[in-house]
Amino acid sequence: MLNEFGKLLWTPSQETIQKSRITDYMHWVTAQYNDYLKDYNALYQWSIEDIGRFWESIAEYFEVKFHTPYDVVINDLPMPYTQWFRGATLNYAEQIFANSYGNEVAIYHQSEHRPLAEINWKDLRMQVASFSYFLKTKGVEKGDRVVGFLPNIPEATIAFLACCSMGVIWSSCSPDFGADSVIDRFRQISPKVFVTTDGYYYNGKQFSKWEASSQIANEINSIENVVYVNFIGCPINQEFKVPLIEWKETMTNTTAPLIFEAVPFSHPIWILYSSGTTGIPKAITHSQGGALLEHLKYLCLQNDVHPGEKFFWYSTTGWMMWNFTNAALLSGGSIVLYEGSPAYPDMNVLWQLAETTGINHFGTSAPYIISCMKRELSPGKQFDLSSLRSIGSTGSPLPPEAFGWVYEHIKKDVWLTSMSGGTDVCTAFVGGCPILPVYQGEIQCMALGCDLHAYEEEGRNVKDEVGEMVIIKAMPCMPVYMWNDPDYTRYLDSYFEMYPNIWRHGDWIKITPRNTIIIYGRSDATLNRHGVRIGTSEIYSAVNTVDEVKDSLILNLELAGGKHFMPLFIILEPNVIFDNKLKDKINNALRNQYSNRHVPDEIFLVDDIPYTISGKKMEAPIKKILMGIHPDKAVKLDAMRNPESIDYFLNMAREKKFI
Repeated sequence: MLNEFGKLLWTPSQETIQKSRITDYMHWVTAQYNDYLKDYNALYQWSIEDIGRFWESIAEYFEVKFHTPYDVVINDLPMPYTQWFRGATLNYAEQIFANSYGNEVAIYHQSEHRPLAEINWKDLRMQVASFSYFLKTKGVEKGDRVVGFLPNIPEATIAFLACCSMGVIWSSCSPDFGADSVIDRFRQISPKVFVTTDGYYYNGKQFSKWEASSQIANEINSIENVVYVNFIGCPINQEFKVPLIEWKETMTNTTAPLIFEAVPFSHPIWILYSSGTTGIPKAITHSQGGALLEHLKYLCLQNDVHPGEKFFWYSTTGWMMWNFTNAALLSGGSIVLYEGSPAYPDMNVLWQLAETTGINHFGTSAPYIISCMKRELSPGKQFDLSSLRSIGSTGSPLPPEAFGWVYEHIKKDVWLTSMSGGTDVCTAFVGGCPILPVYQGEIQCMALGCDLHAYEEEGRNVKDEVGEMVIIKAMPCMPVYMWNDPDYTRYLDSYFEMYPNIWRHGDWIKITPRNTIIIYGRSDATLNRHGVRIGTSEIYSAVNTVDEVKDSLILNLELAGGKHFMPLFIILEPNVIFDNKLKDKINNALRNQYSNRHVPDEIFLVDDIPYTISGKKMEAPIKKILMGIHPDKAVKLDAMRNPESIDYFLNMAREKKFI
């Protein structure tokens, strides 16, 4: 069956295993610590049983430069108060430029209106040093904040690396965010410098950002200077109350040295944000040292990125995968940036980019793979993907049929690495391993150093059963704190409310007997059907097999008298008729692939499915609206990718259809 779980799809060759960086690391650990590690499961157990020694080994193996040594790897305080590598100082950007390769390419970049171009390591270093020098002339110092409202272009990466080299804290939002949404985020952290753009292109359309940029700069009183990137050639048509400086003026000092400020291990590197769809976003603060060790571990060992390889992940600057993509520079590899719609001029644009640049590691989201599948693309036939080693997927669960499509229509010998983590840690808790097989619909493994379990509600550990994803030991990549949360109230409420001293992530998972992982969706969007919990991913997986359906949203509403109502909302492909025959086809797909419990109580046709800007289906906020919660408390429209899609549900709520 298309949605069959557990079918063996890929097995690494002996050559792949022997050449993998994780095999080299295992040999190194065996020699260094006299702990014989015969396979990944043995390595994983070692990494969670002696977490202090494991993370110390990551620092030693990757030759992390400590300017001052640490006196203890990990203290004995529980999460979220755990401290790592106390006394150590280092710099994340310095580790990146330790891999500098002169004239070799560091960044490939392309956008809808600009052709493919390159930046070599020598020029990248010069531009980072020049922007760093500019910031210093404006009085920016270690611990200050600089923010970006930028497309996925090299200037964003350069600005981040310059900040990082100085110990300045970076934060960014994509220019498709509304001004109020950006202000909600940036105002919390009081930035000194605001780096923005004149506009961007998406789906062939031009969008000016001068009005939004001026509103942001003029309403956040801490901003002292605005730097703008002339990306689309849109003339300035707004007033700014602080100096406005064009990016090219910050690139004039071509001889400035790149100086790395040694900062404490726990010094903030960047601030990321929760979705903000139901309130002021949480300002999640990550550390230089924690991000450095985690990204070295994940990109090099779990993702197996080798020096000289090309790493791509389709992202925007408002998603943690942008930070994660930049982290691939730590491996000595090149990063490939694309700015624009993945469907313009058609769905093949990213596959063409993969051929042109020779991408080795291609990262995207589950919805993109599903869209390619539903449009019956065959990238493997249309493009030369001989350089492609791995395909990564994240953002939402990748259904089994999409696994099969990858191997049938992209490449039979490609390594598919589905992964899941989040903004909370800027990495993945579960994901890929180059020396393990790939089974259909299953994530390969728990990541090294992540002591992850599935818990039932009372806190009992379960195996081969669905439960809450929890992490029971601290990881260096966990936030050092939430900004403006001195007593850790928001931090504790976010992750530790259900199980004291244990991180509850909010995903509903099953750990199989072979230690692979199946994710069933967010636990706060769980569907309770006649006392049985159903994952939203199961519904979407079955509905995706119905060619006429373009996208869908499933909810479960708890009604008075202990009753439940499960509506399914769908949008259709062009020229499709919504009738009882189609409803029967959808219901039969759910019934045949899963069970009668998966069949919705009613199917509704809508114009669009609500998404956050970062591409998450808005199940919980829509459920709140339909349950009668005031819209202002249920959702923030400017944190949505398509705010007009909410109108249908607001009208339905006004009619009090379900309450």
